[in-house]
Amino acid sequence: MTPETPERNASGNASGPAAPPACAEQASPAGQADERLGEAATGADAPRVAAAPAAMPAMSAAATTAPRAPEPEVHQGSPRKLAFGSRQILVYGMPVQTWRDFYHFALTMRWPTFFASLAGVFMLLNGIFACLYQLGSAPIANQFPHGFLGAFFFSVETLATVGYGDMHPQTLYAHLVATLEIFVGMSSVALATGLVFARFSRPRAKILFARQVVVHPIEGHMTLMVRAANARQNVIAEAQAKLRLIRVETSSDGYTARRIYDLKLVRSEHPLFTLGWNLMHIIDESSPLFGATAELLASQHAALHVVIEGSDESTAQTMQARHIWSDAQIRWQHRYVDLMSDVDGVSVMDYAHFHDVVAFDDSQPYGPHVI
Repeated sequence: MTPETPERNASGNASGPAAPPACAEQASPAGQADERLGEAATGADAPRVAAAPAAMPAMSAAATTAPRAPEPEVHQGSPRKLAFGSRQILVYGMPVQTWRDFYHFALTMRWPTFFASLAGVFMLLNGIFACLYQLGSAPIANQFPHGFLGAFFFSVETLATVGYGDMHPQTLYAHLVATLEIFVGMSSVALATGLVFARFSRPRAKILFARQVVVHPIEGHMTLMVRAANARQNVIAEAQAKLRLIRVETSSDGYTARRIYDLKLVRSEHPLFTLGWNLMHIIDESSPLFGATAELLASQHAALHVVIEGSDESTAQTMQARHIWSDAQIRWQHRYVDLMSDVDGVSVMDYAHFHDVVAFDDSQPYGPHVI
């Protein structure tokens, strides 16, 4: 006969058949403690004890329906660091395909890293061929010093096609390894020469950009101005400039995206970009910057991106330079310090103040400009 669980009333007495003594002896210590607490509750305390089990399910339901904060996403692998102006972006999930894009990797690495890589490849190849020579039975005549070091020096002479004449291969196996090494050596020299030439011949524009962007009124219109200069001071013919605004916007339906706007320049072309160039954008009703403030641009993570492209008259190559300013680098109601002055009828350009800005004062005219 299966024992039934007794139900207690408000006074703590059980209703229904009592459980057999054997079942009471098998109860856990925790169950015995709960039973003693229930029996000790009398009078006004008894209803509270009886009502507690009924309130617990409601609390559990409320706990299960409460929203949980989203857990931070755990990214796999090491990130790639990309610079976007003054901001740094960590990129995950994009595999680094160095060997599949070896040419671009060799062109973009720094010069010390490039020559260190060439030296490392040179030492590695000679070490591999020295080990191959060591596998043969006396493959090198007049080998000195004996052992791996002598085979390594002979590999260096063979890979570089020097051939001093003292050490030479004297077995068929050695001749086969030397033939393979000469082929690898000539191919490696050709590849290294091509990479060095490509790095030297790649056009680089030495265009200097001011560290800050200024906004102040010109002829009654608020104008954004960017200062650029040709640091090489050669002739960049038919230079063209494009200025863009990049900012984060949220649509009415909650879609957030980074949008790019073209900023119309007063003049976007320069026939002979030799000294300086002030790129100006009028902030009117048609401008994406109309009504913008420093606080608004900061909340939108705004940035300005400029690209100048032209033909180098010396090398007849097209060169390009770009720069990015963050919203914190836009100075409202400021202007650039003048660079040009006339001394005894001679025009003087002082680039020592190229990056300097001062507060705008409409009561003090300034100039001349290099536009």
